[in-house]
Amino acid sequence: MIVCCWIFTVSQSFAQDIYPVNWWVGMKWNKVQLLVHGTSAQFNKGTVSINYPGIKLLKTTPLDNERYFAVDIEISPETNPGNVPVQITHQKKTDTVWWPLYKRREGRGTQFARGVRSPDFIYLLMPDRFSNGDYGNDRVPGMLDQSLNRDSLYERHGGDIQGVINHLDYLQELGVTTLWLTPVLENDLPAVTTHGYAVTNEYKVDPRYGGEQAYEALSDSLHKRGMKLIEDAVFNHVGINNIFYMDPPVKGWVHHWSDYTNTSYKDQPLMDPYAAQMDKDTTSNGWFTPLMPDINQSDPYVANFLIQHAIWYIERFGIDGVRIDTYLYNDLAFMNRCNSAVKEEYPHITIFGETWVHGVIDQSYFCENNYINVPFKSNLPGTTDFQELLYGILPALNDKFEWTGGVNKLYSTTAQDFVYKNPMNEVIFLDNHDLPRFYSVIGENINKYKMGIGWLLTFRGIPQLYYGTEILMKGFTNPDGYVRMDFKGGWKEDQVNKFTPEGRTVDENTAFNYLKTLANFRKKSPALTIGKLMQYVPQDGLYTYFRYTNDQTIMCIMNTGAAAKTIDWSKTYNERTKGFSKARDIITNEEKGNTVQVPAESLFIFELEK
Repeated sequence: MIVCCWIFTVSQSFAQDIYPVNWWVGMKWNKVQLLVHGTSAQFNKGTVSINYPGIKLLKTTPLDNERYFAVDIEISPETNPGNVPVQITHQKKTDTVWWPLYKRREGRGTQFARGVRSPDFIYLLMPDRFSNGDYGNDRVPGMLDQSLNRDSLYERHGGDIQGVINHLDYLQELGVTTLWLTPVLENDLPAVTTHGYAVTNEYKVDPRYGGEQAYEALSDSLHKRGMKLIEDAVFNHVGINNIFYMDPPVKGWVHHWSDYTNTSYKDQPLMDPYAAQMDKDTTSNGWFTPLMPDINQSDPYVANFLIQHAIWYIERFGIDGVRIDTYLYNDLAFMNRCNSAVKEEYPHITIFGETWVHGVIDQSYFCENNYINVPFKSNLPGTTDFQELLYGILPALNDKFEWTGGVNKLYSTTAQDFVYKNPMNEVIFLDNHDLPRFYSVIGENINKYKMGIGWLLTFRGIPQLYYGTEILMKGFTNPDGYVRMDFKGGWKEDQVNKFTPEGRTVDENTAFNYLKTLANFRKKSPALTIGKLMQYVPQDGLYTYFRYTNDQTIMCIMNTGAAAKTIDWSKTYNERTKGFSKARDIITNEEKGNTVQVPAESLFIFELEK
């Protein structure tokens, strides 16, 4: 564990903070731009000096805001860890701010920054709604939101990082390998602070979640178990009370408009060859909401701040993968630069962006793709695959089979994978914190539930599960709070505990055990984790696909129709089944011959045997 101290010792009172709050020796990003923040008027009219072996002061720049310097330094590879004295002389007085320089975290690429890939299984949760492990931080004096009401959809419920740590055994039993928490950085706003996407201090983990110490403990606990941690990063916007919106170092820290301008939430102007510049600007530079100012990533000081923070966060907390919120609304040229810097520092780490768009072409535009004649080429490795959800598995389960409808949508959406450089980097899912819960969308049909879960854990890409889906949590997004309810049993006062078999209903245990069986089989299955995909044109509601390697073949037969189907798989799918004589059901472990009957609304998952 890295123990960090953010207390700066000063001899006077006019120097206050330095960002980033620390750095490390031996980093590839060794030219660091410090934002030195003071409290007195004309603070940046003073001078800055640094006298520390191995650190070279390159440039000092007074910024628009007279309370800020930008101090550019270079840290040589031979520099030793220690406290670096940053001296500011102002009006014949001198402050010394001690800036920590640490030894790097060990285990890059082996213990952390390993990347999250197709063999992984991601579990997404909202800390405030999962489990309360420390009742002492439910309310924190001085913070603006003092609510604590579990009967409210939007007030705080008290869940925290310790609550997550307390249930890592449960997640491992389920087959989860990777944990994604919605943002844990401080959201110091008067109300609705539970989602985490309105960051007010980029260098402070929200104390209501347990602060830096708890987040570090979670990272360590995961890595000791061989599990991984994903950061939910927000580059596009901040909360209205963000320290750099309230007191910006430069005038253009956020995008300002003569009249308030919201983003249009339209992605098309960014790729449209006929788009008006006004529409492009509105998409990228409009505010996400009136309470979430849009960050101006084209400003060089803002860009350096964000890139350095991205690297700092990964090193500080031992992050394995990064999910980037609202990816399409960012300055895409900046995001390419940021992605490159992160990958340069951590070659094994993976990055995927949220792209809630409509159409495979639109989605693929924002990640590495196979297009030739487009003016912008993204270097983002993967995205959250809304297309396989909205135009794939949900129509397959809910819509009538037609020439272009029902399960044909799943088939045709997947057939467009040729646009991606690597479709296996796409993160597939059934629901999340912004969408109606899967079990509700499919009409609380346990058979369709099994089909969806079976698809999720056998298809191409990286599967992601939203907390509570394994126990059939329900809810529609009207409002969003209904899909962000508490996981029962996560609070000591709960009357039932869904973390245990005894606390779950028969259907809930059926769902949990089905998912658990398949997820744990998947861990050891080369075909399901790294294998190729072959799909067959659906026939009368029957859709069959294979995942396969040289050593293993998995056959998945999905019957979305209203009647059972009998097939001889050895003949119908001879191209993939040649040489196999038996099929073992992964869920029941039953062996079947080459003729099987597939009931209506079911997905058979077979491992083929000779």
